[in-house]
This record gives sequence, structure tokens and C-alpha cells, in this order.
Amino acid sequence: MSRIINWAIIHGVSPQALAELREILGINEPEYTGGEPGKLSEARVQEQIRLSASQNGAILWRNTVGALKDERGALIRYGLCNDTKMLNKNVKSSDLIGITPVTITEKHLGHLLGVFTAVEVKKSDWVYKESDARARAQMKFGEIVVSKGGFFTFANSKEGYEKAITKSR
Repeated sequence: MSRIINWAIIHGVSPQALAELREILGINEPEYTGGEPGKLSEARVQEQIRLSASQNGAILWRNTVGALKDERGALIRYGLCNDTKMLNKNVKSSDLIGITPVTITEKHLGHLLGVFTAVEVKKSDWVYKESDARARAQMKFGEIVVSKGGFFTFANSKEGYEKAITKSR
């Protein structure tokens, strides 16, 4: 994610204002990376979702998952659901992890609560297929999140994310 996108998220800058700023400054980042025109890359979809989330009071952090060897040669695993290779094969945590604010009604006296939120971001032309083992493992993580009262969605657009979160609230 670019520094300007991070800045916009931190300061709650709207996507429209950011687009105007890019135009004023002559920053012309591509809307997609390769492929057919009009199809957004996963990185671009992720930027749009994070901007939308911040404007609606939510916070979403990037959840990088992987493994590497340190200077001693010891394998270091990082990211959620990556304690072991077998766990990561079966349950893959989402690209974005965060908190969505929800105001609870009378039962909780109007307190604002933060609900665990997981968003698995995909490029704009992605479609879920049961034959996709990686997507099934990502869905398993989502099922765990939802079973504990959290929000989860696959999202291949800002609009898809917004629709899913609005429906969940």
C-alpha cells in the first residue's frame, strides 16, 4: 500500500478527496495491474476497502502471513493461523483483520462495541469456487469468525465489502 493511501486512512480522507488530491499532484497510479482494463488488482481493491472502512469508523490492518528463516536458520512463522504448516494449510486467515464499531441497543444500554472483522480481499473478477482449496481454507477461517460473533466476508470490490458489513450490522 502506498504512503499516500496510509496517510488517507489515518486521517479519514474520503476516496473522492484522495482522487482529487492525486489529480492535483499529478499522481496517476494505475487502477489495475495487467489483465483487462477495468478489472482491479487485489491491492487496489484492498486500498479501496480500507479507505471505506476508515470512513465508516472501522479499522482494518493488513495481516501478512508467511515464514522465513532468521539469521540462525530457525524458521519463524508469522501471521494469524500460521502456528504450524498444517494449521495454515487448513485454515487461512484473512488479508484484513480489524474492528467494526456497532452500537448495541437497549440490552447493552447503547454502548459502542467493537466487533472482530475479517475481510478476504480478491481481485475484482474473482469468483468463489468450491474446487479452490485455498478459498475453502479461507472460508473455514471466516466460518470460525462468524461462529464467534464476528464479521467475515470475501470482497472483490469496495461495494461488496460495504454491502456485507451493512448486512452484518
